[in-house]
Amino acid sequence: MNILVVEDEQKVAEAICSGLEAEGYEVVHAATGEEGFYLALSRDFDMLLLDLMLPERDGLEILRSLREKDRQVPVLILTARDSVKDRVKGLDLGADDYLVKPFAFPELLARIRALLRRGRTDQVLRLKQGDLEMDLLTRRVSREEEEIHLTDREFELLEYLLRNAGHTVSREMLARDIWEEPDRLTPIDNVIDVHIARLRKKVDRPFEQPMIHTVRGVGYVLKEPAA
Repeated sequence: MNILVVEDEQKVAEAICSGLEAEGYEVVHAATGEEGFYLALSRDFDMLLLDLMLPERDGLEILRSLREKDRQVPVLILTARDSVKDRVKGLDLGADDYLVKPFAFPELLARIRALLRRGRTDQVLRLKQGDLEMDLLTRRVSREEEEIHLTDREFELLEYLLRNAGHTVSREMLARDIWEEPDRLTPIDNVIDVHIARLRKKVDRPFEQPMIHTVRGVGYVLKEPAA
């Protein structure tokens, strides 16, 4: 998951970015409003963490411009402004959530996970990697046009792997985002491995080339079969 952090306070930005990277997120930082607005328009992010009081371009102006250009990336506002008027204005302009500084990092993580679970309003309803396809609306999964029947948990796992295709997904990430167990214990590793094994039987075993690969000591990666 890619997150853009637009924050001009260096210490705050460093703490947020290092914390998110430790949780497995890919993070890009912008120190000014102008840079943040440019990045938000030119690149595809899963979420935007946006401070309001920024040099060069105000956070609310960035938010207004993004929504006017129909960019529907989830936006979580981070600000020291704690008035009801400011919160209402931000939400009216299209913010998805609002967190007042100073905040506890676990609360920030919880807000991010909640918004990512809700998903982007402009997200595609079909995920595809090679000959593997997933329809998020009908919940139909197929490979080589052959339908694959999955349990709800298997569907969640495969969706997560597809959304992170080509990138290693750690057991910590799966425990946090699928099982919602932020404090990973050894028993959850066994549960994850069992579910991945069951998923492989359906997605890989009937076909010539596997797509779900183990990254020893870390987790898993879903990759398009070699030509």
